[in-house]
Amino acid sequence: MAEGRIPVERRRRKPTKSGVLLSEDVIVDCALRLVGQHGPDALSVRRLGAALGCDPSALYRYFHSTDDLLLAVSDRIIGEAMDGFEPERTTWRDGLREFGLRIHRGYRAHPRVAALAAYRVTRRAHEFRAVDAGIGLLRRAGFGAEDAVRHYSAFVDTVLGHAALDAAYLALPPERREADDRAWTGEYANLSAETHPQLDAARGYLPLMAGSSFEVALELLLTAVEVAAGRNGRTDKLSIRGARE
Repeated sequence: MAEGRIPVERRRRKPTKSGVLLSEDVIVDCALRLVGQHGPDALSVRRLGAALGCDPSALYRYFHSTDDLLLAVSDRIIGEAMDGFEPERTTWRDGLREFGLRIHRGYRAHPRVAALAAYRVTRRAHEFRAVDAGIGLLRRAGFGAEDAVRHYSAFVDTVLGHAALDAAYLALPPERREADDRAWTGEYANLSAETHPQLDAARGYLPLMAGSSFEVALELLLTAVEVAAGRNGRTDKLSIRGARE
């Protein structure tokens, strides 16, 4: 039995009072919905039990704790994000780019969960497959196992860091997001050229600060990885025919 999982014989076999047949997937669905609607405080056995129409203690037949459930929720996001990803059908750089974009979009789609889960290690199936795919792409770039792991760690931390940052912004009330965005054409535009000459020179471009910098950061990181791979004197072994099929 995998660490932290609940034996099958302890799981509920009959519907709840509301007619719901409990399962890990049903509970994770409910947790995603409640946190999305009400924020992190909604991740409690009391709130989940009420939403599912069951005694809160029934949830412990599936998850040891709310933290165990949180890890399952995070793994669900990874699984949804990586669904259909086929790294073997593309070059290593394009594969890493798609990997990063998928994970970033996945957490942005659940901004209130991202603040809780983006920095966690789920120790579950979807994460296992994602890490295996990421390290595999870097080994195809020419890195040995140790360097592939080091570069993957830097890569995925960058992706998840931006995902958490952008998700936290999306979780703000609309009026606060709008106020932050207006700052680049408001307070920053009114600064004196004498006291802030560089901001004055870049005044026309400062509104770019209002958007996410993730895709720019991702391309910079991929270029750095490509340079490091070139120093190893290795190239992607994927054939052109295989990439196009």
